[in-house]
Amino acid sequence: MGDLGFWALAQEDPEHLALVAPDGQHLSAGKLLGRANQVVHALRGLSLAPGDAVATVLPNSAEMIEVYLAVEQAGWYLVPINHHLVAAEIAYVLKDSGAKVFIGHERFAQACIDAANEAQVPDAGRLSVGEVTGFGSYGAARDAQPTSLPEDRTIGDVMNYTSGTTGNPKGVYRPLSGATPEEAALGLGGILLLFGITPQDGNVHIVGSPLYHTAVMRFGGASIHFGHTLVVMDKWQPEEMLRLIEQYKVTTSHMVPTQFHRLLSLPDDVRGRYDLSSLRHMIHAAAPCPVDVKHKMIEWWGPVIDEYYAASEGGGTLVTTEEWLAKPGTVGKAWPISEIAIFDDDGNQVGEPGVIGTVYMSMQTGDFEYHKDEAKTKKNRIGRFFTVGDVGLIDEDGYLFLRDRKIDMIISGGANIYPAEIENVLLSHPAVGDVAVFGIPNEDWGEEVKAVVEPSDGFVASPELADEIIAFCAGKLAKFKTPKSIDFTNEMPRDPNGKLYKRKLRDPYWEGVQRAL
Repeated sequence: MGDLGFWALAQEDPEHLALVAPDGQHLSAGKLLGRANQVVHALRGLSLAPGDAVATVLPNSAEMIEVYLAVEQAGWYLVPINHHLVAAEIAYVLKDSGAKVFIGHERFAQACIDAANEAQVPDAGRLSVGEVTGFGSYGAARDAQPTSLPEDRTIGDVMNYTSGTTGNPKGVYRPLSGATPEEAALGLGGILLLFGITPQDGNVHIVGSPLYHTAVMRFGGASIHFGHTLVVMDKWQPEEMLRLIEQYKVTTSHMVPTQFHRLLSLPDDVRGRYDLSSLRHMIHAAAPCPVDVKHKMIEWWGPVIDEYYAASEGGGTLVTTEEWLAKPGTVGKAWPISEIAIFDDDGNQVGEPGVIGTVYMSMQTGDFEYHKDEAKTKKNRIGRFFTVGDVGLIDEDGYLFLRDRKIDMIISGGANIYPAEIENVLLSHPAVGDVAVFGIPNEDWGEEVKAVVEPSDGFVASPELADEIIAFCAGKLAKFKTPKSIDFTNEMPRDPNGKLYKRKLRDPYWEGVQRAL
């Protein structure tokens, strides 16, 4: 397999194992290419033209990968929608993206039906995996087509919708280049090169998070285009991941700190049961990783844990295990096609190291805009830089340290308090399985620090436990940073990729009160 790009690789070595699907299917590269070709033929029969959008509400599955590969060679935009959204939220994305085809799954049937009706998706454009009333069969439409390579192939892209922490989510739109899939192949897998991961090198990439997330799809797709085998999990479970790593000799993955925390919570005998010696690059991002958690993962898995900082809009930085051990807590230095800068609240770039401000990034390639929202596109930019609202500093060696999201920063008595720092301390207490820290109203100080804790297995929420956790902070946090009170929850509002919807916890405390931020 000498050429880059899945399409060329699949034709050179059709027997290569390309995909291990959650339902147990083992799909060769030739079989997967044939299915992707069939999807192109089927959707072209619905009059899709280059630049049109195909939206999906699918679980991790072979079908999700097929559609991705079809879109990438037909010049369309794939809009993967979070299947945890309710019908009205799905309908918003369908309407905003202008999707001409909507592929749903029977697992989410009612939400798909209601969303398609609200968005007025044409009947012919409704397809389903499994039985969904009013939707045509995706499998039947696919299988009725030839497996031959389509003509007039041109590169497509994924248009992910931002999470919508404020207002409605927006699609991260990038113009299509018009190149052929083969011409664009190196770019499709290029993100892996930043981590020293090369094509056709025997890598096996495991997908444990939902493919509707930007990075999960980007890294999974890059792995396919580099000739790596993709092992896809439907729902992530810590021990099952360890089992699959051993069975398929997994080398790479894209993970989030919540998964690290849950892996570390497994009993010692379970953690020691599996051979993990195949691991090479277990890449993580999406949320700050507590220093103690990452130290423990490195002790367990070895120097195979890479980290980066980026966003759906672009990026970013990266840091190897060795660099991180020298500078614990850093998310790394800017990668070759990016630039990182700190700006103050007046929009001035900060020149000296160690000064906290808003983190901005610049990409020399792959410029973006928010779909149908010129105002938001301009608001998040200063010249060639853009921001997603994170706060941090760059040290004298050029390493970026994040402090928090700007919207999450607590201002108490004029002091800026960064919840991530407090959360890292609380997570080192054995009773704390998960935690969120945020500001709540205080008449004298403006805001005070509140923590919401999900107890670890074997611990029961109680006022006494709250007092114990607060006392634990003594000597680890300044008094003004220490939570004034702790509430408990049975389950933290996180999505399956580990993203915490802190606003769901914070907003009730602020009903009728105007926040400073």
